[in-house]
Amino acid sequence: MSAFDAYCALQGMLEGAAYVDEPMARHTSYRIGGPADLFVECATVHDLTETFATLGKWGLPWVIVGKGSNLLVSDAGFRGAVVTLGRQFKSLTLPDEHAESGRLVAGGGVLLPNLVQSSFKNGLSGFEFAVGIPGTLGGALAMNAGSAEEWIGSKVATLTVVRPGEGLVRYYAEQLAWDYRSAGLPGGEVIVECELKVNRGNTAQIRARMEGVMNRRKKTQPLTKPSAGSVFRNPPKARAGQLIESVGLKGYTVGGAQVSELHANFIINNGSATATDVVAIIMEIRRRVKEEHGTELQPEIRFLGF
Repeated sequence: MSAFDAYCALQGMLEGAAYVDEPMARHTSYRIGGPADLFVECATVHDLTETFATLGKWGLPWVIVGKGSNLLVSDAGFRGAVVTLGRQFKSLTLPDEHAESGRLVAGGGVLLPNLVQSSFKNGLSGFEFAVGIPGTLGGALAMNAGSAEEWIGSKVATLTVVRPGEGLVRYYAEQLAWDYRSAGLPGGEVIVECELKVNRGNTAQIRARMEGVMNRRKKTQPLTKPSAGSVFRNPPKARAGQLIESVGLKGYTVGGAQVSELHANFIINNGSATATDVVAIIMEIRRRVKEEHGTELQPEIRFLGF
């Protein structure tokens, strides 16, 4: 297994770019993480297929990463390849401006905030619930991002993935087992494009709803501090944040990491946090909630390199 050999093989083959020993703190919303042995930005579907073939040849484990908005990377980094989506996957095509409903076609690398704003500016309704959610569309789809009332999977018409070793595969939304924080995709498939169902709406009403959602987020979530969003999934018939607060851990601090005073299901980076600090808080939360409530909280964030 040699990241450098894979890097050399990819040089001149990609329209994108590859780097060795890339600090992952540059690629996560936590601003935490050691180096990935190999970091590959794939500009095209061809880049993706060649990258997967090369990584397979050299026996390198890999992971797909968007903007790293729900990711905690080990301080030691990742002994493998991080793959991210570049140019071709950042396109967004709106439906006919005269149609009352239609399909919005977007690449997996489109930033979710850009999709929300483009929809609003063009009078398209349906994504107001997603205002303030960071990351890429591909990441949002993979974890079926949203609220208890609305989630992005309900807007999907079709989903196109790259299946390593096979190429492009298209799913219709009803073929996928959408669930809480899951699109039900087989492991190893990478979302590269999506058709989303949209309807025309009243721009003033769309704006008002977006402002209402954003104001609630600002009041209840620590948006000004680096974090990875909600750390734990909500258990059945309960809220993770309320359980954490009930055991007295709001404000609990280890090193530069802290349980947010605003929302107990957020662990923030106060500027000097390490992944070790964050993991220590996660373990203490799980221990205390299990001890006092009998509930085993399950992480919602992804871990890399541990």
